[in-house]
Amino acid sequence: MICGIDEAGKGSVLGPMVVGGVMGDSAEEMGGHEFADSKTLSPRRREELYEDIVSRYKTAVVVLDATKIDECRKVHTMNEIVAMCHAKTVEKLMPPENSRIYLDACDVNEIRYGIEVGEYLCDLSEILSSQIRAGKTEIISEHKADMKFPVVSAASIVAKVTRDRLIEKLAEEYGEIGSGYPSDPVTMGFLERCLRSEGKTPAIARRSWKTVSNIEAKLKQRTLFDY
Repeated sequence: MICGIDEAGKGSVLGPMVVGGVMGDSAEEMGGHEFADSKTLSPRRREELYEDIVSRYKTAVVVLDATKIDECRKVHTMNEIVAMCHAKTVEKLMPPENSRIYLDACDVNEIRYGIEVGEYLCDLSEILSSQIRAGKTEIISEHKADMKFPVVSAASIVAKVTRDRLIEKLAEEYGEIGSGYPSDPVTMGFLERCLRSEGKTPAIARRSWKTVSNIEAKLKQRTLFDY
């Protein structure tokens, strides 16, 4: 068996981070489909492939909302948070012995990242701990794994579609919020309006992000110039 793990929304300032996991029989079987890095696919194609993936394979997701991310960042780096969520997603899939787990490494040191996820896995599950320590389950951590391994591409689709749907639900409640990323003018405009009108960001914003403090500083500067 093989597992692929990838996340969506790690760098967003609004909304959750979602980690997706997919487990399949083999690399050869997974390679027979049109799975690709979710960022290279149109929304419609992602949705089509998502439905195919969840009907064909065992999948799992871990969702961490903005409030929980802020709380975790008091004691952990973002890379550590992602590693813990990757490990939790693998635990949900619970791969059997002699499986390979492919991770899209978010650390500059991909080997170190794989070791870190393995350590978190050992803390989470006695079964997986014994498999990993006995060398019966292999963890393969690589940069751009979502472009190299179809099983990770499938996981990236699961993560991206799940997050997009959650963002749509948040937009129904809060109005147009954009994609949630700092590079999105709609998202930045939404944050500025909230800070101006309410004096604080909404609960769906990651208040520990530098993006938020930068907007706050900019608005304070404007207020000073008003005098």
